[in-house]
Amino acid sequence: MREKDNDENVLEFEIINKILNGTKEEIEEEMENIHPVDLLEELEQYEGNPNDILKKLPDYYVASLIGEMEDEDKYKMLSSFSQQREENIISEMASDDLADMLGEVDEDVKEKIISKMDHEQAEEVRSLLGYEEDTAGGLMAKEFIAIKEEMTIEESVEYLREKAPDSETPYYIYVLDNKGILKGVVSLRDIIVAERNTKIRDIMNENVLCVPVDMDQEEVGRLFEKYGYMVIPVVDEHHVMCGIITFDDIIDVLNEETTEDIYLLGGLSEGETIDSSPFYAIRSRLPWLMINLVTAAMAASVVGAFEGTISKIVALATFMPIVTGMGGNAGTQTLTLIVRGIALDELNEKNTKQVLIKELIVGIVNGICLGIVVGIAAKLWVGKAVFGFIIGLAMVLNLIVAASAGYFVPVILKKLNIDPALASGVFVTTFTDVMGFFFFLGLATLFVEKLV
Repeated sequence: MREKDNDENVLEFEIINKILNGTKEEIEEEMENIHPVDLLEELEQYEGNPNDILKKLPDYYVASLIGEMEDEDKYKMLSSFSQQREENIISEMASDDLADMLGEVDEDVKEKIISKMDHEQAEEVRSLLGYEEDTAGGLMAKEFIAIKEEMTIEESVEYLREKAPDSETPYYIYVLDNKGILKGVVSLRDIIVAERNTKIRDIMNENVLCVPVDMDQEEVGRLFEKYGYMVIPVVDEHHVMCGIITFDDIIDVLNEETTEDIYLLGGLSEGETIDSSPFYAIRSRLPWLMINLVTAAMAASVVGAFEGTISKIVALATFMPIVTGMGGNAGTQTLTLIVRGIALDELNEKNTKQVLIKELIVGIVNGICLGIVVGIAAKLWVGKAVFGFIIGLAMVLNLIVAASAGYFVPVILKKLNIDPALASGVFVTTFTDVMGFFFFLGLATLFVEKLV
């Protein structure tokens, strides 16, 4: 294992040394075999000055490096270059990467960067900045290839030779009319095999999946997952083509949305990472812990209402956490399933009743199974069969509550236009704790004479 690590280190420094010591031609040739993400990882581990490496890289490659970085780090790298190189790199950057970067800087810096663009690029970036960040318009890039439906194959090939190098996806060619309205799509394969005089309108596919500029990014992500496309065009309300969204961009969105849901379920801010400062972590987590403190007080108040019963039957205090704990676990299982179903649009009006019935059946059966096990254990522990019956019945009732809460809480939050991942866990845990204590201690109070 150590020899393998050493080999990797040698390889890392070999690449960096080639960049530091190579000629311009050698470096450009070397960069063709190194993905920007791999070089970014190596730069993070490099102990020397990264600018010594960056200044020797071609402008187009630096633009690719910046495009792969986190949005908040893009400008930091760009600003490390001279004014002239900044302009050159900006001219090589994709419009969506520029828009993402400008969304993280101050207004004066934003205008300064835009002033270094040519007129066409500046207009494209300004238009992208006009869309909401979490919509299709905020994700799309302007670099796409479009041809006219009346063009011939020969004319299209000549046009592609000129435009394809600047396109995000040269393997998809979109067909527009004179007003820019999306009419269809044609593949490179179809263009290659068709006769030179064939009109594009005769070979194009008119059945094109497209999304409106204001579609939420989560919905766009679901379309990519459903159809497996590499790219989807974006249109305005008049069906005029505005840009494209590529698979690599939507992958980042899906990762962000998944992370956000996981963090919200755990009561964390989506901005927190393992490298966050203690102060940021405290500020992120403490509000949720305060809310949990309030709900815990509600559960404690239920226990307080049955102090008299607990004082007579001390064994109740031993078994209380079992009922509430199992209820919380079961509720979290249902909650996780329902939140995921809502996020992926798998839970809809057609199957809501079926899913609810299934979860209730699961809750009842699991409650009976767990109730029998814990009931037998309680009987053996306390020596009274009625005690086992009480905790077994309380377990069944609480798992039914858990299934119901795990289903209804996220569904109701969704109807209220609140993210189901936000606060669902707090509400479900509150229900199972409060009702678990109430069922167990309430039943014990009813049968207190047989337990004493």
